Amino acid sequence: MKLKRNTYRLLVLSDLKKSSGIMLKSAAGLAKMIDAEIEVFHVTKPSEIVASENQLSAMRTINSKHKSIDKKIKNLITPIEKDFGITIPYSYSFGNVKNEIGAYIKKRQPDIIVIGKRKSKPFNLIGDSITAFVLNAHDGAVLITTDNDVLLPNNKISLGLLNSSKPFLNLDFTEDLMKHIQKPLKSFKIIKNSSAVKEVSKAMDDETIEFVFEQNDATIKNLSNYLSKNNISLLSIDRGQKNSDNANKLIMLDINSVIGKHNVPLLISGK
Repeated sequence: MKLKRNTYRLLVLSDLKKSSGIMLKSAAGLAKMIDAEIEVFHVTKPSEIVASENQLSAMRTINSKHKSIDKKIKNLITPIEKDFGITIPYSYSFGNVKNEIGAYIKKRQPDIIVIGKRKSKPFNLIGDSITAFVLNAHDGAVLITTDNDVLLPNNKISLGLLNSSKPFLNLDFTEDLMKHIQKPLKSFKIIKNSSAVKEVSKAMDDETIEFVFEQNDATIKNLSNYLSKNNISLLSIDRGQKNSDNANKLIMLDINSVIGKHNVPLLISGK
């Protein structure tokens, strides 16, 4: 584990849609738990600004769009700043969504990035494949929120671990976050060897219960049922070591499956 820092940086990538308020609440809740600074960033695609052949008209349109976006962000963050007693700085830009996000991540170097998930199109967050792009561009932790569960500092988190026996591998803020986790932890493992599968094992230790599934067409559905039965409010996934291609490919497959099929907030570790 890395040495604990005094303050972590948490970046929220918002599309300013209806679910943005819930996403920001979870981000604020996590920030309070681990004593992190939080900021919001938004990108507007050029195609969303009405094109005009008249330069003066185009300038007016751009100025109007600036005011509109600024107002939307303020309306989003103001009540959450009040409820959580924190200050949330924000910024926005116009341009290619992936390029702008990539440049901002490189500039700000956040420890955690927070993005939301739509029910109907899990990868269409701020543009196609933004979730996959962020996971590739950011070496640190990524929190993917949902509309159903909000992480609040005064509520204990029911934690599930996917394909890992230890919580929050490669995360600097493990010690802080574990103070808000209820025991026992639930470990969910997917394996290929059918002879080794058992539905529920005895407790691995005093703090963790393990569930093991055979990898087949029904695995994702079975996992979803167990997440629901155990009231899991946060699922932790370890991305594996950065230089391990096999580990990365396996865990990315799991991430894609879980994002697409389960409506549980995910906390994905750094590379």
